[in-house]
Amino acid sequence: MKRAGTVLSAVICCAATVYIVVTAACAQSNSDSTSNSAPFYDYRTEKPGTMHKITVNDLPKPFASKSANNFPEPAPRPEGAMPQTLPGFKVNLFAIGLDEPRELRAAPNGDIFLAETSKGEIVVFRGITSDGKPEQTSVFATGLKQPFGIGFYPPGNDPQWIYVADTDSVKRFPYHTGDLKASGEAQTIVAEIFPGASHPEGHTTRDIVFSPDGKKMFVSVGSASNIDDPDTHKTEFHRANVLEYNPDGSGLRVFASGIRNPVGLAINPTTGELWTATNERDALGDNLVPDYTTHVQDGGFYGWPWYYMGGNHDPRLPDSHPDLRAKMITPDVLLQPHSAPLGFAFYTGDQFPAEYKGDLFLALHGSWNRQPRTGYMVVRVPLHGNGKASGEYEEFLTGFVTADGNVWGRPVGIAVAKDGSLLVSDDGSRSIWRVSYTGK
Repeated sequence: MKRAGTVLSAVICCAATVYIVVTAACAQSNSDSTSNSAPFYDYRTEKPGTMHKITVNDLPKPFASKSANNFPEPAPRPEGAMPQTLPGFKVNLFAIGLDEPRELRAAPNGDIFLAETSKGEIVVFRGITSDGKPEQTSVFATGLKQPFGIGFYPPGNDPQWIYVADTDSVKRFPYHTGDLKASGEAQTIVAEIFPGASHPEGHTTRDIVFSPDGKKMFVSVGSASNIDDPDTHKTEFHRANVLEYNPDGSGLRVFASGIRNPVGLAINPTTGELWTATNERDALGDNLVPDYTTHVQDGGFYGWPWYYMGGNHDPRLPDSHPDLRAKMITPDVLLQPHSAPLGFAFYTGDQFPAEYKGDLFLALHGSWNRQPRTGYMVVRVPLHGNGKASGEYEEFLTGFVTADGNVWGRPVGIAVAKDGSLLVSDDGSRSIWRVSYTGK
């Protein structure tokens, strides 16, 4: 893979520290614009156990560095290459030879459901063998249109329906615990998530989750663009939002807005709050705007497109909504810009050490708008036993990028298996990884 910039290494003797200064596409006179100036980083420094915390005070000015087009060209997994994790944990291949494995969801009985988005299928895996493979694999449903989100309704141990969020609609299939194939035809619950959804522009993933009491259904919808102004672009209507419905598809309202691409959704089991993971905007520089994961407040506004965290105004758009700017919410955890967070899960298993209980594991799909690359890993967000984040996150599963910058793996979805291991879908290597704890 060719890199967009030229790399110049210079040794500076002060404090016996070696700094790598990236020139061409990245170098600027201001040190804040250097792509790997703390707290910002890239794939060359990744290591499981590394902690990060980015705050609004760390953000550079818009255009402090040039915007890069640095798309990851697909590369085969090098022979013997495996993701890297912390001591005491073990990584093995759970499933291989998939098509485009995207979102993962664990059913109450422990079966794992996977959205094979390009094929329009939902696949289910049951059990885990002694060598860490599924005991059974079955195609649950076919004929879907770019499915992503999967939800079980009603919440609890005996769901009667599996809901699937296609790119344009929400469907559901009758379900009884243990079903490996849908026992009936799909029913359409929401025929058109937003006007023109059957021929959407922009972001195509829709996730789905239900409130703990089962009274409401949440659907995440990304924007049609990078920063098109909804005041003048009708294509942004009911987009860049989390939408709320009744489980029968009625009662539509906007639950939260200004969230450019809220890819993943989940309910925090400790607090009962709705959480999302969001891809923020591009083309303001290597270190703007941070992606994020956060709990989502009813009626909350998160900035897009006119503003971003810290009350900052995007200079490419008019400062036309001071009322929204005044009430915008700063997300709980700011992530390295352009990391592309997608799916996540709260750890509810018993296999990992006790300090992991309730923490959030998040897949970072990786950058295209940054030089050098970043993302392409799974991170852990500590929630401190009370379901509350304090801004830090830790690199947990890395190694999907070679030393020379070739990308062979791209994490997407995360689920907690029945035995407490962690499953990670990877649409780069078309596989699912399993992380288990074996002890120190």
